Amino acid sequence: MADPMITRLRPMPEDWQRALAVVAHPDDLEYGCSAAVAAWTDQGREIAYVLATRGEAGIDTLDPERCAVLREREQRASAAVVGVSVVEFLDHKDGVIEYGTALRRDIAAAIRRHRPELVITLNHRDTWGGVAWNTPDHVAVGRATLDAAADAGNRWIFPELTEQGLEPWNGVRWVAVAGSSSPTHAVDATAGLERAVHSLLEHRTYIEALTDEDPETYARRFLTETATATGERFDGKPAVAFEVFAR
Repeated sequence: MADPMITRLRPMPEDWQRALAVVAHPDDLEYGCSAAVAAWTDQGREIAYVLATRGEAGIDTLDPERCAVLREREQRASAAVVGVSVVEFLDHKDGVIEYGTALRRDIAAAIRRHRPELVITLNHRDTWGGVAWNTPDHVAVGRATLDAAADAGNRWIFPELTEQGLEPWNGVRWVAVAGSSSPTHAVDATAGLERAVHSLLEHRTYIEALTDEDPETYARRFLTETATATGERFDGKPAVAFEVFAR
């Protein structure tokens, strides 16, 4: 029986066709919400990925130039596993992304290009909950994405985008934040969990630099434990959690 003191997560909104996921690094979505993405693409929904960096500072044993090429290739392969074919990179510098108008403009431009109803990003708060400190890149990109969802619809903010042929898009109805310590909604991960594991495994070079554990054992354990824990608040079904901001 579910603990009555645990707040139940609500199902995600279903009334949308296009989504845009905006995160800082290759693998951010694979650790965060790719099981949900797999379920959505199975339903015929259109999802595109935009990454602020190529993750070039993420592997100590690889110089950034070589690392960027490798991690871009792994990210494209990873996205394909869950049915995503559009993957774009904004080429901000990994590890030192700056929150500000330049980042907001780039994300607003992506929103205007793709015209999504749902925007997805990663935890924009200082911690993952408690004392688990977040990275500056995640905070900057998450916060800028929340702001850019509004910027994209205002023709007087970044008017140069209109001059470039990117007309304002005020159609974003929700911004869903994965990895939040204050989730409000969830998506059943049952159908997408196995593909999520294989999607994360496409980042093999990064995983092998991160841990001595067998990569598949590591990926399967991490994603299964996370989905199972979330499911305790979602009728016992493995799930991916989001904090949803309506607009």
